[in-house]
Parts: sequence; C-alpha cells; structure tokens
Amino acid sequence: MLTIKDLFDLDHTIAKDYLAQFTYPWEALAGIKDFILSVGPTLEDYDEVSPQVWVHKTATVAPTAFLGGPCIIGPETEVRHCAFIRGSALVGAGCVVGNSVELKNVILFDGVQTPHYNYVGDSILGYKSHMGAGSITSNVKSDKLPVVVRCGDERIDTGRKKVGAMLGDFVEVGCNSVLNPGSVIGRHSIIYPTSCVRGVLAENSIHKNDGTVLSRK
Repeated sequence: MLTIKDLFDLDHTIAKDYLAQFTYPWEALAGIKDFILSVGPTLEDYDEVSPQVWVHKTATVAPTAFLGGPCIIGPETEVRHCAFIRGSALVGAGCVVGNSVELKNVILFDGVQTPHYNYVGDSILGYKSHMGAGSITSNVKSDKLPVVVRCGDERIDTGRKKVGAMLGDFVEVGCNSVLNPGSVIGRHSIIYPTSCVRGVLAENSIHKNDGTVLSRK
C-alpha cells in the first residue's frame, strides 16, 4: 500500500513517466524541480508568464497570487487570491489552489483541491484528492532527523529531512487536520476534521479524530 502503483493512477498527471521511475512516492521529491525545468519549455498552449513559470492559457490566476518558479499551472486550474506558490510545484488540470494556500516542492495530480488556508510541502496529492480548510502537511520532524515511514512493524527510512504526505487518489482530508511527516494515505480514504494523522492509512479507510480507524467496505 506504499508504492506509487498502489496510490496513484498515473494517467492523471503530466509527470506520469517521471513518477513511473520510482517505487515509493517520496523518492520522486528530490527531482521535482528538475522535472519541471525540463518539461516546462516543451509544453503547448502554456504561457511562460515569468521566468520558469508556465501557466496554461485556460488557467485562471488571481492578480494577488504569487507564482514562484519553477512551476507549472495546468489547464482549467484556478489559483485564487493570495495563494503563495514558493516553487517546484507541478499543479495539474482542473485543480484549485485557494486563498492563502502555500505550495512548495509538490505534485498535484489533476482535479486536486487545496481551496482554503492549506500548507502542502514536499508532498504528492493524487487524483481528485481534497484538503479541507486549514488542513496541512507537516513536512519536518521536531527533532529534524530524517523522516521514517512507518507501516505496522515496517520502517522505511526516506533519507530526507523533509517529507510531507502522500495522498492517494480520491482522498478526503477534513478541516484543520494535520498530516504528520511521512504520512501515507491510501486511495478513497477519509480523514475526519481536526485529526492528527501519523504513519500509513490503508485504502478505503476512515480515520476518526480520536484516532480510531474503520474500514469503508
């Protein structure tokens, strides 16, 4: 349940071939910037609105939003008032990057919504996943040691000090939830509002805000 194949339908991102090189999604984090720089100049129907910032002609970007390069903003995507894209952000088609949302070193698959006051850093959000208002990905441990992904008794050292969350396709994250460093959320799972999530949540699960986990099946 931890691999890219387990979590994502790669047909819903222009990073398909890039991601297919890796087994685990966090392995792709180191190369997001270089991937954007390599593919950006080749894109059709995009305008390079500032150096290394490519925005599709059908995307809508509020004049108060900040787009830091390198980044790609896909077709029909809406970047709203005061969004802050710090760079190394690949935002797919039909996405919402909302009011006061901050993105850094991320891949957002098509249809992802981060609409209100979200921080998403060093993370990958799968097709049509949704972050409720105020929910964030925490990407650095308090002890600043490399992030370890924990799945039952299995421990995988990512070798990175900054790893946020890996959200599978169709994941719903409730308002004001915190996804701790190295969280992996399986496809079609739901996280209740105000939850504090650690480790791995299997696909088709419900994570309640008291930590209880139920199956949706």
